[in-house]
Order: sequence, then C-alpha cells, then structure tokens
Amino acid sequence: MIINQTMAQSIQQLEQTTSSQSTQKNKVQHGKSSFQDVLAQQLNEKNEIKFSKHASMRLETRHIQLDANQLERIQHGLDSARGKGVKESLMLVDDVALIVNVDNATVITALNKDETKEHVFTNIDGALLL
Repeated sequence: MIINQTMAQSIQQLEQTTSSQSTQKNKVQHGKSSFQDVLAQQLNEKNEIKFSKHASMRLETRHIQLDANQLERIQHGLDSARGKGVKESLMLVDDVALIVNVDNATVITALNKDETKEHVFTNIDGALLL
C-alpha cells in the first residue's frame, strides 16, 4: 500500500506512517500556538515599565526602592499617559520623581524628594501625580 509516496509493507508500517504524520501536524499546530504566545508576550513586554541603565543606577545610588504598589501605580500612570498621547512624562510617586519615556515604557531617571526641590524639569509634555 502507498501512502504519501511511501510504501507501507504492513499494518504496523501504516500505523507508524499515519502516526508520524499526525505528530508532525501537531508540531505545526503547536508551533502556531507558540508563535502566538511569543507575540502576545512581546506585546505585553512593550507595555510593561522598564528602567534604563541610567535610571537603575540613580535608584541604587539614591537609595530609592519602589515597592509593588508603586510599580503598579507607575504602570497604570504609563497606560493613562499613553492614552492621552503623552511622549515624555514626569511621574510623581509618593516622594519619588521619575522621568518616563512613554513610547518606550522606560524610566529615564529617578530623583528622591530632596533632589526634586531644586530641579527644573524640561522636555516633558505631561505630568502625573500617582
């Protein structure tokens, strides 16, 4: 018997041939699912707040620690700013000031309460009090 240009000599070979074809089909379908998962993950990562190397260094040197609640508020603020068309934002979270590039969802720098008193913030088109 010939199946998909392969000669099957017995029932066992027939079962093996159809079984391997089924497995390959499942792999292809699984691959599509994996691609969809990867795409969804990439889209979510684009929307999640990130910290630039500079911002990470500022947070560390200025002994600023953001808790889960603050990070959630920053993420919500990012979503709100994006909805209003803001590109560069000043976000004030408790006693921390963050300059955030909204398009890239990236914190550019961070200042604590004492350092914000003497600073003038330029090149921003939105401010959020979180």
